[in-house]
Amino acid sequence: MRYGIISDIHGNREALESTLAVLYGAGIDRLACLGDIVGYGADPDACVDIVREHADLCVIGNHDAAAVGRYDMNHANALAQQALLYSMKTLSNRNKDWLAALPFVIRENDTSFCHGAPVDVETFEYVFSLDKAAMLSDHVEELSHVTFVGHSHLTTAYLVTERMTLQLDQAPRFQIRGGIKYVFNAGSVGQPRDRDQRACSIIWDTQERSVTYIRVGYDIAAAADKIMAANLPSAFARRLELGV
Repeated sequence: MRYGIISDIHGNREALESTLAVLYGAGIDRLACLGDIVGYGADPDACVDIVREHADLCVIGNHDAAAVGRYDMNHANALAQQALLYSMKTLSNRNKDWLAALPFVIRENDTSFCHGAPVDVETFEYVFSLDKAAMLSDHVEELSHVTFVGHSHLTTAYLVTERMTLQLDQAPRFQIRGGIKYVFNAGSVGQPRDRDQRACSIIWDTQERSVTYIRVGYDIAAAADKIMAANLPSAFARRLELGV
């Protein structure tokens, strides 16, 4: 099975469409979305439409949950709240209902998909650094063999045992071994923050036991222009150019 894994689209239709073209071109069998389809970008409703059409699995992110009343908007900063209000205004009722029904975690074939940390999933804790990931050692028996998370917009990866959690070196491809638990941050399709402006996704090949990060160029100028035209904070447009 070859899973294409996308996360943190954040209303960036240009990045989403470019990413899906590459993933399907690579021969994925199933598409999993780790949430935060809305927020920041100018096309939240269109992005939900696209994910609904293509995703075989989808979990809810904190921005999605806030936009449909399942999470306190006050957890977001003032600029992010502006984008959430925009999403609430522009999402169709059908897409709001679909987001509101999404689960916090999906487990399939000893693989878990969730937006934040795979512990207390409704709190959307980050797993973006070794000290944050270290808490997972206390829950190693609860973890799937491989867990994919979003939320941080980074591409960090961790090996988790009962005694310790280790951060893996940055690499485009990882070989998965038996008897060890892994947690991978999937990066972001719509607003990368690892200083690489290209959209990021993952292919998880369960037969080859490999996790591969996929980077895709897209029309950043078009996505940024839409943000400005929608009167969303200009910082969201600048971040696309910088990858931060």
